[in-house]
Amino acid sequence: MYVIVAPQPLKGSLTAAEAGQAIALGVCAVFPEAHVDIIPVADGGDGTVHALVEARKGEIVSHTVTGPLGEPVSAFYGLLDNGYTAIIEMAASSGFLLVPPERRDPRITTTYGVGELILDALDRGCRRIIIGLGSSATNDGGAGMAQALGISLQTEDGTAVARGGAALASLACISLANLDSRLRQCTIEVASDVTIPLCGLTGASVLFGPQKGATPEMVMQLDSALDHYAQIIERDIGINVRDSPGAGAAGGLGAALIAFVHATIHSGAYMILEAFQFEEKAKHADLVITAEGQIDTQTALGKSLSVVAHLAKRHQLPVLALSGNLGENYTCAYDVGIDAIMPLAPGPITQAYSVTHAGKLMLAATERALRILRIGKSLQ
Repeated sequence: MYVIVAPQPLKGSLTAAEAGQAIALGVCAVFPEAHVDIIPVADGGDGTVHALVEARKGEIVSHTVTGPLGEPVSAFYGLLDNGYTAIIEMAASSGFLLVPPERRDPRITTTYGVGELILDALDRGCRRIIIGLGSSATNDGGAGMAQALGISLQTEDGTAVARGGAALASLACISLANLDSRLRQCTIEVASDVTIPLCGLTGASVLFGPQKGATPEMVMQLDSALDHYAQIIERDIGINVRDSPGAGAAGGLGAALIAFVHATIHSGAYMILEAFQFEEKAKHADLVITAEGQIDTQTALGKSLSVVAHLAKRHQLPVLALSGNLGENYTCAYDVGIDAIMPLAPGPITQAYSVTHAGKLMLAATERALRILRIGKSLQ
């Protein structure tokens, strides 16, 4: 039996590689003769840089930047192609896990650090930049990044717009006159985990604001601010980003990358899987196992689990998904190619226990699922 194991990271508990190792142990506990190929997957969020650096034999560099709360953080990015290409994970500088739960407030968090990582990559001579969007703590429409790159965002009285998503309501004009000129010589690509628009009921604030700490009132305030931001971008830059697919990714950072540096958006998961030659390996596989922290409505919106399933189905492979939690409408995963779902929890457990024992739970859940599979094989 040849099994492809392609999990994404489980936030706060397991990296994709660690999840893969746990799943592999579970497979071999039931099928000792199995050949297991681990492909660590990311969709633009946590793990994207390390996955691509591993696949392409690159290197990781560190750089201290402005964090989501305006305080210094030690961030990183990857260098590929002998330094020509930089792979930047916005979560490394402006990510959800960089903000303590008691301080989460997407009205004030900023993407300024993303711009600082881009500038450092330019200083190193990079001329192709891939930016992974996902796992963000921000909802500022990429305004912080834009300001770090030299773009002027001003209020009516001529002062710079303050950092954070709420401040965009005071935006009066945008100028690209002082945008770092080196960016005009660069190719900018976005690896995005979602294809949502910037505003509205399926936009950045409504879908992802609550998990970043936004109350219903904050969500309305942020959505209104992003709508105003989109109007000013269209008036001053001539680009309509409000409803562009992917513009709402990472709290609207996608919109800024489309409007200000003419970035093209690609599926982060497809990018990673292509680098690891997933489809070539799938031609010879018998089973694909993937994993995610939570399977819910968002799973079908371009998350890596759905991409893994889509590619597996091109080769008529069965797909098993392991999940830390089953959220609202988790059965939508069946519609995107998942054949079976196995939750990690063997029964009622606390979130703290599930995080600290995620590896053991992953191994045990895999073994439970594969024992059921073994029964099916014997019945055949």
